[in-house]
Amino acid sequence: MTGGRVMREIDLQEYQPSKPMRLSVAERDALGDSGLSLGVSPVMGAESEYVVTPGSVVGAVEVGGLSVLVRPKFGIPKLLSMACYAMGAFRRRDRQFFDFREDVSLPDTLALALSAAARRAFARGLLYGYQTEEDALYTVRGRIRFDEQIRRRFGVPLPVEVVRDEFTDDILENRLVKAAALRLRGMRLRSTEARRGLAWVAGMLGNISAVEYPAANVPSVTFDRLNERYRGVVGLARLILRYSAFESGRGGVRASGFSMDMNVVFQEFVAVALREALGVSDRVLCSEKSVALDKGGQVSMKPDLSWCEGGRCVFVGDAKYKRTDIRSAPNADLYQLLAYTTALDLPSGLLIYAKGEADPITHTVARSCKRLRVAALDLDGELEEVLNHVRRIAKMAMAQRNEARAIMRAA
Repeated sequence: MTGGRVMREIDLQEYQPSKPMRLSVAERDALGDSGLSLGVSPVMGAESEYVVTPGSVVGAVEVGGLSVLVRPKFGIPKLLSMACYAMGAFRRRDRQFFDFREDVSLPDTLALALSAAARRAFARGLLYGYQTEEDALYTVRGRIRFDEQIRRRFGVPLPVEVVRDEFTDDILENRLVKAAALRLRGMRLRSTEARRGLAWVAGMLGNISAVEYPAANVPSVTFDRLNERYRGVVGLARLILRYSAFESGRGGVRASGFSMDMNVVFQEFVAVALREALGVSDRVLCSEKSVALDKGGQVSMKPDLSWCEGGRCVFVGDAKYKRTDIRSAPNADLYQLLAYTTALDLPSGLLIYAKGEADPITHTVARSCKRLRVAALDLDGELEEVLNHVRRIAKMAMAQRNEARAIMRAA
């Protein structure tokens, strides 16, 4: 129920067509405007009956009197754990995993996880830090901003333009957590425990500024020994702010909720996990670095993964989470990888799929002899098991990098 009105609940599974369901014209249009990339197809020979088919976007959205849930095929806890890992919410060696719940709705799962993470982070009190503030005062506190004093005051001595560093709890880390809690409180939560948890978080952060962060521009946080205890809760807060939204659909229907494109989540997870397994930074193993296909630089491409050393690319790869009709890599993906290896003058490239979408295989291209390798990443099991599978793929990437370096030295 939202605003005293009972909402119709529609539960769907990623990529799985629903059973035929009756929809009004308004409900049909609302599903099209939900932001979940749903296919709504009429049932032949039946009036007002439709089959709804999700794509790669999963999540929970309220739109036009409907509460729509699209579940990922490998479960909500795994999805959120992978996304948090990709956003740096887990430490490199001593990872702290969230207790994500499968038996409650997605917004409730996030609310319960955020409040639990906040309790751990706030156990020793709120984090304080220095915040730079600019002000006009009648007594001097901090450093005088002489340029601003002349520009704004035209020689008038008071008030004085000053800049000072305040030691305060109203810092970015706490603002992010508060913004995430407020965002979740605006969603329909079914769990009393979830609502109470968010109320506790909001109460603890009552004196913190309420800042609305747009999904496309959520600030990142650098962690050190002083704020390391906030890593989990800040990472989860950034995840909530990045993937939750309150906005109008294409048809002007108000939509709110939390949604994630599995293509993006998978790509980011693979990139971060490979960097950790290989022990390299994001400056070495880059994501979406532009590559020119032609000599004139008119045709640009952006591989998901490119490993650069000494100004040369020594490995290229793509991470693909997609539904394929056959258990082999689609030709378009192989053509794309071939273009990367040709433009970068590499002997081989790597396609990484979620297991079940394509079987492992190596294609040797006629005449050029370039090898297009396909690897399958098993997403079953706990997150640590998935990371072990990534380490095996990392060995393949290392072997291809070593091969490329050997050829370059011999040339």
